[in-house]
Amino acid sequence: MTQQPSSESLVITASGEDRIGLVEKFSARITDAGCNIEESRMAVLGGQFALVMRVAGAWSALSKLEGQLASAGRELGLSIVHTRTREKARTAAAIPYHVDVVALDHPGIVHSLASFFSKRGISIEEMQTDTYPAPHTGTPMFSVGMTVAVPADVHIPTLRGDFLAYCDDLNLDATLEPARG
Repeated sequence: MTQQPSSESLVITASGEDRIGLVEKFSARITDAGCNIEESRMAVLGGQFALVMRVAGAWSALSKLEGQLASAGRELGLSIVHTRTREKARTAAAIPYHVDVVALDHPGIVHSLASFFSKRGISIEEMQTDTYPAPHTGTPMFSVGMTVAVPADVHIPTLRGDFLAYCDDLNLDATLEPARG
């Protein structure tokens, strides 16, 4: 059964010690309350399970779920925070671009990238980072993948040139390409 889009939804963040069955048990609570998971990101970071999700449903179903989250957290060993939200209003047309960066790991890469885009009025919509040892040498490496919303009035060749020059100055290997799909 497909649910009609709701004007209100609930954003839930949860974290706790990872174990098999957590997603099944937590998602059952959401379904049993009459809600639908519309967007989610889940990961195991270290030994901790972490998730952020947007759940939609009728006002009464969202209220029912809100009332059950504290007990679900105790039962599942999760720290849960939730808040009501609405669809994000877009104030200006934006084009999604994907950014990939790889570099020797060192503190401040995320902050520096965030600053580069923020100063140009570009929103970071999604981001994933990782560290790993380089093959053969074991040198600590860092990678980041992000989707940014480039305002439609931004001159893309200038942005790309500025970004690649910025990355060259910091010895970051990077790409900035239109997001696909």
